Amino acid sequence: MQAADFDFPLPPERIAQHPARPRDSARLLHVSGGGLRDHRVRDLPSLLRPGDLLVANDTRVIPAQLEGRRGEARVGITLDRPLADGSWHALARNARRLRAGDEIAFAGGLGARVLRRDADGGVALAFNREGAAFDAALRRAGALALPPYIARPHGPEPADEQDYQTLFALHEGAVAAPTAGLHFTPGLVAALKERGVASVTVTLHVGAGTFLPLREADLDRHRLHSERGIVGRETAAAVNAARASGGRVLAVGTTSLRLLETATDADGVLHPFAGDTELFIRPGHRFRSASLLLTNFHLPRSSLFMLVCAFAGTARMQAAYAHAVERGYRFYSYGDATLLERA
Repeated sequence: MQAADFDFPLPPERIAQHPARPRDSARLLHVSGGGLRDHRVRDLPSLLRPGDLLVANDTRVIPAQLEGRRGEARVGITLDRPLADGSWHALARNARRLRAGDEIAFAGGLGARVLRRDADGGVALAFNREGAAFDAALRRAGALALPPYIARPHGPEPADEQDYQTLFALHEGAVAAPTAGLHFTPGLVAALKERGVASVTVTLHVGAGTFLPLREADLDRHRLHSERGIVGRETAAAVNAARASGGRVLAVGTTSLRLLETATDADGVLHPFAGDTELFIRPGHRFRSASLLLTNFHLPRSSLFMLVCAFAGTARMQAAYAHAVERGYRFYSYGDATLLERA
């Protein structure tokens, strides 16, 4: 299986630079065995059934983009994920110039020492703050690490501070937003509840690796980035109960689905989980958890487009994306959404 198998043409003007307002006014393409149907996200309650269960990612985006200095040299850092020893894995511009023991100074007294470097432009950093002091220093020194396709030549705009955070955001640790969750409003959540659709959350801290292109043309040789996830006991029990009673599980976003698939056993039982996942979902994967997936439109040749092809069928998704381009749907993080029924 080759990365080129998942390419498709996308005009640059289809890439959304700002979200729909209000959030649930974004367009929604329903993709099922019955064909393609155009909706709005606010129509979601009418597309679900009483007894269905929504599973959202409650990670909260941190200001992970840092600019610092190593002596006279400028250093750009994007935090990726915390490591077990309390240090941070990060991506660094010009990482080859960094050596173990180097000290990097950031704004507001925040500093870090380079512990080690890896071959892919990553470094392990030990910061001079921890806990609440680190969080406060990061808020002063850092900025949102918006995806490169969102044009912000002068840095994030004030509105991005709210726009790039989901309604479910609770636990700090994500570098990028779980963008399917950006479409939800209090009114939509209330309408889902009235419809008889309950909701629970999992936590998957989206890492900086989500911005990296696939490095291998042969997908069997590609290793996907690791991300930290948590499935609580109450969430596991709710998912298992919903499935046992005939309800469908709707994963809000590829991050939620990746974590559900990681923590679900071969018999379809979801277990509590706390750890890292490197699961690379592509066509041929046998899904055991969700029946439905709400997700945005993804990049050509990306692991996320491969995931939706695995979930709903490659031919069906290629047709859906062609339909979306023709009908003027907006793509990527601030764009429109799809509701996919599992093939």
